Amino acid sequence: MGFDIEALRAVVNRHGQVVRVVIAAVRGSSPREVGAAMLVWPMKDGVGQAGTIGGGALEFQAADAARRMSAPVALKVHALGPDLGQCCGGAVTLLSEVYDAKVIAGLEGDVVARPVERGAALTLGVRRLLAQARQGEAPEVQLLDGWMIEPVHKPGRDIWIWGAGHVGRALVQVLAPLPDVAITWVDTAPERFPENVSGARVVPVARPAELARHAPEGAEHLVVTYSHALDLELCDQLLRRGFGSAGLIGSATKWARFRSRLAALGHGDDQIGRITCPIGDPGLGKHPQMIAVGVAAEMLRPVGAEFIRKERHA
Repeated sequence: MGFDIEALRAVVNRHGQVVRVVIAAVRGSSPREVGAAMLVWPMKDGVGQAGTIGGGALEFQAADAARRMSAPVALKVHALGPDLGQCCGGAVTLLSEVYDAKVIAGLEGDVVARPVERGAALTLGVRRLLAQARQGEAPEVQLLDGWMIEPVHKPGRDIWIWGAGHVGRALVQVLAPLPDVAITWVDTAPERFPENVSGARVVPVARPAELARHAPEGAEHLVVTYSHALDLELCDQLLRRGFGSAGLIGSATKWARFRSRLAALGHGDDQIGRITCPIGDPGLGKHPQMIAVGVAAEMLRPVGAEFIRKERHA
């Protein structure tokens, strides 16, 4: 979790002045964690919004207050039970800040640190955190001595989707809104992609397999092109390049043939076995959105397990 400057800049470019609401601190349980943020802006037919701080009464009231803000900064504590009638039983401190293009232009470095309480001084604790950040040690998101400190968001997962057909489009729709992912979407020509793509870097290239060697070695790949020959070429190149994970759309029969052909190209059984085929959850069916939901569930399972572990030990 961190301060997503690029997402904020994109919304400001489209809508002008935007209020960013972030969970600055939590006591007890809450719908979302410290650092969760949403963007709010006025629209003719109501309030525009991107992101979430957990939904429910807390988010509704925060969005309404953001729409009516008259000051550039507002910091407020919400007791979820007494104030909002929620069952979480904790207290959440929300920081709301107004951003426009001029303010965003002043954001520099790998950490966004600013005083958010009146008269907050630059204390030794804040200085220490900023010094550690300059040495490459990213701080946790926190409200410290009247200062809000957030590392700039850098996606931790690099996902490459090869193919812009029905399944590729469904994968982008499902995966792009997820936090901490950067999607690179590849196909053979610009017209293969939808007109307006949000949440993914579009890369049309005549020979996609030649691009595979330029992907980060730890990237996660989903091969869903229109051509079995191209699928095979991509699998071959990805095995030569190295990857964090790789999935291939197809049936058990297709995968059996691919295993044989990849072995003939010189790849060992252990390496070939790192490719998952079919992708998703076959029990959900073959509809593109069902495949995408199954893939997302598989990709999120380790993240979810870690979240549950932290919640149980909180």
